Amino acid sequence: MRHIWWLLVPAILSLAAPAEARPRDDALAGGFRCAAIADSRAWLDCYYGAAQPMRAALGLAPALAAQVKLAASPPSGGAPRDEAVRDEVMSAAAGCIRVTGDRPWLDCYYAAAMPMRVQLGLSTSQAASRPAPIPPPQPVLVASAQPVKPAGPPPMPRNTHGLFAGLFGDLKPIVRNMPMESFVLDGKGAFTVTLVDGQVWEQSPEDEIYHPARWRKAASDMLVTISPDAMHTFSLMVEGENLYYKVHRIH
Repeated sequence: MRHIWWLLVPAILSLAAPAEARPRDDALAGGFRCAAIADSRAWLDCYYGAAQPMRAALGLAPALAAQVKLAASPPSGGAPRDEAVRDEVMSAAAGCIRVTGDRPWLDCYYAAAMPMRVQLGLSTSQAASRPAPIPPPQPVLVASAQPVKPAGPPPMPRNTHGLFAGLFGDLKPIVRNMPMESFVLDGKGAFTVTLVDGQVWEQSPEDEIYHPARWRKAASDMLVTISPDAMHTFSLMVEGENLYYKVHRIH
């Protein structure tokens, strides 16, 4: 029942659009049809292939043939993975309806896919957010064995929010569900974490006394979210835990 509203979107679009559907409506409806695909990488390729009606209308080069084929006939079978991330992508894509120009709408549609690119460990540069640089998995329905890593870590972050901003509501994460590359625990449980994009975060000294880490999983099995917090600090959370750690970035 959680995703039943996805099934209603094509019908809603057909009611809201003129008698002849706009290419952007066809593209968005195609993106929602990709929900039947279980593998997240194949789902992303299907999402990009669904943009073909808009690319054609704008006179752009076509999306990759494998992506267009996936969007035309999404294969079903198995439980879809990373459903929360898919929800985030499709919600953002649906929000692009507020964009007036067709080319800006297409840019908005591609940008909406960024959470899934992060989830899959793909490049998150603006150029790579479009489908042309993305080779389809081999075979198409199997995720690639080795995710493409960015060339280097992003610039050091600055928490420019107010001193008490984190006390009155969640702030937008600067890292969302990114796998660890490795972690090191000292004798007290204080940690240093290296993420797959090269960022290195260390537990703050004032935090390690109260929140020693007791991780037993492999680093690659732990997904990290880092958000700005009060007093110009940052908080790190590992998926599946209900514990926030105060951290600072050292590389």
